[in-house]
Amino acid sequence: MRAFHGQQLGRALDFVLETAAIDDPDRLVRQAVDGLPRLVASELTTLSICDLVAGTRRVVSFPENAISPSEQAVFNHLMHGHPLVRFHSHHPGGGSWRVSDSLTLPAFRRTPIFGEYYARIGIDRVIAVPLIASPKLVMSFVLNRRGMDFSDRERDLLDRIRPPLANVYRLAAARARVGTLPDNAAREALTPRENEVLDWVAAGKSDLQIAQLLGLSPRTVQKHLENAYVKLGVENRTAAVMRAGRRNT
Repeated sequence: MRAFHGQQLGRALDFVLETAAIDDPDRLVRQAVDGLPRLVASELTTLSICDLVAGTRRVVSFPENAISPSEQAVFNHLMHGHPLVRFHSHHPGGGSWRVSDSLTLPAFRRTPIFGEYYARIGIDRVIAVPLIASPKLVMSFVLNRRGMDFSDRERDLLDRIRPPLANVYRLAAARARVGTLPDNAAREALTPRENEVLDWVAAGKSDLQIAQLLGLSPRTVQKHLENAYVKLGVENRTAAVMRAGRRNT
């Protein structure tokens, strides 16, 4: 990763500290979408939550209400073909990613999502900074502009702040849920198989042992746990067990 001048890192650190001081996830998101353009120039900045199972996206934007309901409907219809959604859903550990990391500009201009969505809102350069990424859910801060692509330096700067930004969001979301989501609601938020896996985790079983008990592969057990983490707003198995009202035995 390239070196940055003290002033650049100072602004990035101030941004992270400002967001870390907010314990309400909605206020944190608004602070972030308002503040990110001060670090990396962006004409439209959003938090984009893409539910790939339902085929819908929830958006918080700066400027506010920059995306109309009809434009949102077009995006939902074409979401699975979006190069950034496709990349992050298939590469959960991937970092900040530009459209140009997947496609040349001429190739991007030939895609349906460009012709029906981006051309409509006047954008041709996009970079996504993922907070949560899985085959079922991609949650990213997305910076959009026209003309000049995002540079390697800008991408690297966004990747510097991505891990702490993801962590403070997850922490804020977990705090918001504590005391407001009773144990039975936490259980209902999970699928029967996710609950079953968590029951065995609470019993002290390893992923391999759970896989053998349930007739699954260890990788499938891990995916059930990852999906449960997202739904419960936690980052590890211990927190998931506590959040879902289990008690280790």
